[in-house]
Amino acid sequence: MPSKAGLPPSRPLALVASITVLCMAVLAGCQSRPGGETPQSSAPAETTPAAAVDPVARGQYLVNAIGCDDCHTPQKLGPNGLEPDLERRLSGHPASLVLPPPPALGDGPWVASIAGTITAFAGPWGISYASNLTPHETTGLAVWTEEMFLQAMRTGRHMGTSRPIMPPMPWRYYGRLNDDDLKGIFAYLRTLPPIENRVPEYAPPTGAPPAGAD
Repeated sequence: MPSKAGLPPSRPLALVASITVLCMAVLAGCQSRPGGETPQSSAPAETTPAAAVDPVARGQYLVNAIGCDDCHTPQKLGPNGLEPDLERRLSGHPASLVLPPPPALGDGPWVASIAGTITAFAGPWGISYASNLTPHETTGLAVWTEEMFLQAMRTGRHMGTSRPIMPPMPWRYYGRLNDDDLKGIFAYLRTLPPIENRVPEYAPPTGAPPAGAD
């Protein structure tokens, strides 16, 4: 028997179900369109596969982002003050710039001093010089292997096995980068123009080095 609304008893339920399905379809369409009302999605964003990332491009990005130029590129006076000397980019402390003897150890407080090129640093550990990161055969990284570079960043040892890397090199933080990032940095450094510049050797302070110096 027809209901008061003029529909069979089963018709209202069928109509409600149809409307529900239609609404769900509309909502799904809105979510999939760029201009939809609900652009947010719980699905994870797509990422570029690791294999598709150019290691050299990644390395260049990281070298610029983590500030390698701040210490390893000599500074020069420009129109607006000190600026990186890009003709000597990442070539380390200039060989021709001789610093005074390192300070003697004392009880402190210790204050570090910085050369005018911002490539050499003196403190209770002695004098440390920013390395030549260009792939020069005799004064740069040409003799380094990728494994040496990774071990240096992981252990804080020059060439991965030699003397401790001195302040202010923040190897502890760079060593937290994953292998692919460190390999990318090394790959990019290998593409730089090789610059001949023999950086002075680390100079320890007068007296025994402070405990735990690195």
